[in-house]
Amino acid sequence: MSLPTEEQIEEKLTAVIDPELRRNIVELGMVRSIEIKDDGQVNVTVSLTTPGCPIRSHFQEAVVKQVSSLEGVTGVGVGFDVLSDDEKAGLRDTLGRGKLPEGALAQVKNVICVASGKGGVGKSTMTANLAAALQAEGQNAGALDCDVYGYSIPRMLGVDQKPEVNSERKIMPPVADSGVKTMSIGYFVEQNSAVVWRGPMLHKAIQQFLEDVAWGELDYLLLDLPPGTGDIAMTLAQLLPQAKIAIVTTPQPAAQSVARRSAEMAAKVDLEVMGIIENMSGFTTPSGETFNVFGEGGGQLLADELEVPLLGTVPLSEELREHADVGNPLSVDQPDSPAGQAIVEIARKLIAASPRELPMIQTVQAAAPELAPKMGANARELPVI
Repeated sequence: MSLPTEEQIEEKLTAVIDPELRRNIVELGMVRSIEIKDDGQVNVTVSLTTPGCPIRSHFQEAVVKQVSSLEGVTGVGVGFDVLSDDEKAGLRDTLGRGKLPEGALAQVKNVICVASGKGGVGKSTMTANLAAALQAEGQNAGALDCDVYGYSIPRMLGVDQKPEVNSERKIMPPVADSGVKTMSIGYFVEQNSAVVWRGPMLHKAIQQFLEDVAWGELDYLLLDLPPGTGDIAMTLAQLLPQAKIAIVTTPQPAAQSVARRSAEMAAKVDLEVMGIIENMSGFTTPSGETFNVFGEGGGQLLADELEVPLLGTVPLSEELREHADVGNPLSVDQPDSPAGQAIVEIARKLIAASPRELPMIQTVQAAAPELAPKMGANARELPVI
């Protein structure tokens, strides 16, 4: 069996792009070492700008994908270390910048996008209640309102103060009574004002919320995405390649088929679908009689089709709506209510499914392609605005 050369491996690694610096890791001098063993195992060490780099998993997956495609490679190990101060200075010279990106999300462990194919399925309600439930479970949580046109997170979490700017010119996210850190375009416009923007302005706003907000240490940052599969989804794929998606749907087949488009979008931009949340799954009267107002079973069917977990079913609840209207999440105020219990259980499943920290070295055998990360076919075709 012929083994690849170091030059061939380096050539493959030129396809691994740092999404913040927008250059490949070979050009940036981030490839510390390449080790080729007689049995075809290849170990690559990548140097990061900071120990808590939030896109470490992006480099891990991309290196494995590229190197494992070479003939003779039986496995790929990826290790990480950190650039020295002198190496960082050299990188600044290479980039022609006075300062490297600070990485406002460097202390955020898990980013979860809450998405839906259509509006009106309770996506924002789920985002607000899940963030509050995660905080109540002892996790530091944040909620970022990416639905610029239909912002509602400030109201649902009961936050109305304006953000302040600290001495480092970072925006301080307002904190809800539940302890959840929040950010929304709603803090920067007159109350209930319409936001009339084109795509490039949306991109810049979301980028600023991610890069210029002092999120600090968070176990979870939940992003309330707008309905559909447009500009913001592509922006997030560029800025947050390590993020995952939870899809919200209602039980009826029409909503299920539309929600499937969100999954297709996620596949195209290489974002992993964590699971499905079925909202408005049934209404139970005080006498105990249940009515499936929006049908039944759509969430499980979609989960089965996508081969992902059904994270939970949340019953149609007047209390859930009332608490959202007054900014008091039901999942915290009445966690023992049927809808509250369902949301708390979903939050616990998110915790169970999330890594506590990223391992420094992982090995994926090229001989077992089902274990290798799946890259979206169109991932490199995203526009740079």
